[in-house]
Amino acid sequence: MKKFLAAFFLLALVQFKAGAQNGVSHRIAVFVPLYLDSAFDGMDEYRYAGNNMPKFIGPGLEFYEGVQLALDSLEKEQAHLEVFIYDTRSTKQTLEQQLDKAARDKVELILAHCTTSEVKTFADKALEANIPVINTTMPNEGGASGNPFFVVLNPTLRTQCEGIYSYVKKYYTGKRIVVFRKKGRLEDGIKSYWEDAAKLQAGSALKVKYVDLPDSFTINHLRPHLDTTQQTICLAGSLDINFGSRLIKQLASINKKYRSVVIGMPTWESLRGDLNKTEYKGLEIIYSTPFYNARQDKASRSIIHYFTTRMFSRPSDMVFRGYETTWNFGRLLIKYGKDLASNLGNKQYSLFTDFDLQPVLDRNSLTLDYFENKKLYFIKYFDGAIKSVN
Repeated sequence: MKKFLAAFFLLALVQFKAGAQNGVSHRIAVFVPLYLDSAFDGMDEYRYAGNNMPKFIGPGLEFYEGVQLALDSLEKEQAHLEVFIYDTRSTKQTLEQQLDKAARDKVELILAHCTTSEVKTFADKALEANIPVINTTMPNEGGASGNPFFVVLNPTLRTQCEGIYSYVKKYYTGKRIVVFRKKGRLEDGIKSYWEDAAKLQAGSALKVKYVDLPDSFTINHLRPHLDTTQQTICLAGSLDINFGSRLIKQLASINKKYRSVVIGMPTWESLRGDLNKTEYKGLEIIYSTPFYNARQDKASRSIIHYFTTRMFSRPSDMVFRGYETTWNFGRLLIKYGKDLASNLGNKQYSLFTDFDLQPVLDRNSLTLDYFENKKLYFIKYFDGAIKSVN
């Protein structure tokens, strides 16, 4: 932790000085929530007692660490870039002011670690300034329309639902399929996306039964919709983590009699630490995620070694996100320059994630609205281990 705080303190002193010193040909701006004004006072003294690091600071700092490691790797290959780091939680400048400054500094690419409320601001600036903006975190397009400069890496809920429907149709057509859900506007939206997917995809639609459950549902609410003679494919029709966790536990408790496969939403990624519990033995648990890294490749091992020996910790997923987006799109910027926007989907520099950037078209005019990563990985837990990734 001391090493981690030392790196954070160094960042506070050089936050706008990152980048190559010589041979600069292209500029990148990285927008990330670092909370520097909250963490340090006017004398650059750390505000929090001892070695404590508030949780809200972690994700942004981890993303930045990945960015910095990628820049170090690029510099070793003499692929120089000038990089400007913007703290989106600055108390001195608004996000709009920071974006205006980035445009005046003639940056050619923006990497954004943003929140839902910030997505539209980034999308609008991308279109206004003709600067490619990569939304690296939020599954939201911010209402982007006619915007060839905006990229959503974390697929939207519609794309996730379409992907889950395709996965179920590919592997479980003809099976008994039940969607367990709670009542709610977001849950109605998920149902609508699945119904749209059924209409748009080739072939016969899946026969799906939708079942609304109360908040404190039990196995008695599930049993009438399961079968002792055949396997039931159970989909969680809600993003609610507590709902998903409860559904897994209840189905696992009766799995010997009512054999099931339970398929969840991308929010189940936060449950992965619990999915190897012995109480879930025998139950197939599947969920989708756009970001999967087995951490066996050379770059991943190098990052893990760095964190183990220098930070005395393990790198989070956000570290790898920062690394791969900087590496991938930084290399594409170096190669294509002003033509970057036309080559954002090029996969030649892919690292951990096989991004599949596709144009999203307006359904009425069929004109381009923005670009979105359509790649989904499906992770299956069975008897405490990952059995397959598709």
